[in-house]
Amino acid sequence: MLSPELIRKIRRIEIRTRHLVNDSFAGEYHAIFKGRGMEFDEVRPYQPGDEVRTIDWNVTARTGEPFVKRFVEERELTVMLLVDASASGKFATVNRFKREIAAELAAVLAFSAISNNDKVGVLIFTDRIELFIPPRKGRRHVLRLIRDLLAFEPIGYQTNLKLGLDTINHLLKRRSIVFLISDFLTPPDSYRSALQFSNRRHDVIAVTLSDPREQELPNVGLLALEDAETGQVRWVDTGSRQRRQAFAERVNELKLARDRVFRKSKVDRIDISTDAEYVTPLTTFFERRARRMRR
Repeated sequence: MLSPELIRKIRRIEIRTRHLVNDSFAGEYHAIFKGRGMEFDEVRPYQPGDEVRTIDWNVTARTGEPFVKRFVEERELTVMLLVDASASGKFATVNRFKREIAAELAAVLAFSAISNNDKVGVLIFTDRIELFIPPRKGRRHVLRLIRDLLAFEPIGYQTNLKLGLDTINHLLKRRSIVFLISDFLTPPDSYRSALQFSNRRHDVIAVTLSDPREQELPNVGLLALEDAETGQVRWVDTGSRQRRQAFAERVNELKLARDRVFRKSKVDRIDISTDAEYVTPLTTFFERRARRMRR
């Protein structure tokens, strides 16, 4: 049974994301995510300006008049939202939890997909596979995805990106679009080979979620830091400039290593922070993709 608060939250996300999709993203999505190719549709009489190469010589010979073949894009695609639900997603110091932003982003991408008659599914994972919803079409299906992303309580706490990617490769037999939504707070070597392999089979886009306080520590004196995924607690003297600098350096090293894995895997990325709207990064991603396709 859904609580009234959760129903209101789902409704707010639907209204907001559908508005964004209709105004901004549906056309961009269609432009950059092409179908699997062209398929034959029909033959029609030749018209001045038609390509000679499209003439159907068999029909032309039978009728005595020139006919051409008409092809249309094989549009239908499968979009899979691969969502990291590990405990670090329940973190925010500015506005919303990373998990809530992940749900809203997934809604934007899902509504963009169904507005173009594509199928969309979800796989939620932690250090285990938590939930798989097979790809389907339609508004009711997307609302179910949003509900589960907001309400589902995972069993696991830690992150296994390799497991999520390997599972997608096993489940999806045809090339698909895979949005990997995670904070990527795990050693890049643990998922590097899986990401490279997945992007050869599919079109993988990494959506990175972050919070400003994950980048640097505030100067607030003695502070207890708990690792959400392991439960370990460590006391840190944030009044020490050396401690704060060491923390920032470790975070930066992890980020640089992650970025190298993305580049080597040739994976596109969208960077989202809890202290800013996600509309600009999404728009930038669509524009960057469109420019690349025009080259």
